Amino acid sequence: MPSRRRTMTLLGALLTAALAAALAAVAPRFVESPRSTPALTSAPQAPRTTYMPVEQAQRRHLSRVWVEGEGVVVKTLPDDRRGSRHQRFILRLPNGRTILVAHNIDLAPRLDGLRRGDRVAFAGEYIYNDKGGLLHWTHHDPSGRHPGGWLKWQGRLYR
Repeated sequence: MPSRRRTMTLLGALLTAALAAALAAVAPRFVESPRSTPALTSAPQAPRTTYMPVEQAQRRHLSRVWVEGEGVVVKTLPDDRRGSRHQRFILRLPNGRTILVAHNIDLAPRLDGLRRGDRVAFAGEYIYNDKGGLLHWTHHDPSGRHPGGWLKWQGRLYR
């Protein structure tokens, strides 16, 4: 009965794959439902990307998740010029925590004139650390592998 065993093995593998695909399609991506930040309603979001509130990612110590939020600039830092150039600044979030933003200025426009006290809305990939975390991918992805993010400052969208 080698052919029956092979048929059963193949059937089992197909059922397992189908079950895994069905679970992936219906399983919620996050325990808490994501929200939209009211100030960001006109900002574009990549298809099939759910942006989690950054405060939730911080609270849960998550990394490599797509987040959105808004904060106030508390400090501008010198550009990081190693590899791709990044404009860097620190935002204070509504929860009182801070986040370091590393915005790739080789792929997206610089926020010229950004100053302490300015309000910046954002979407990008978040990486947790004990200082509040890092936000990057605040720009489009020319290769199309990442959904891409954005910054919104003084009514202008930077991608």
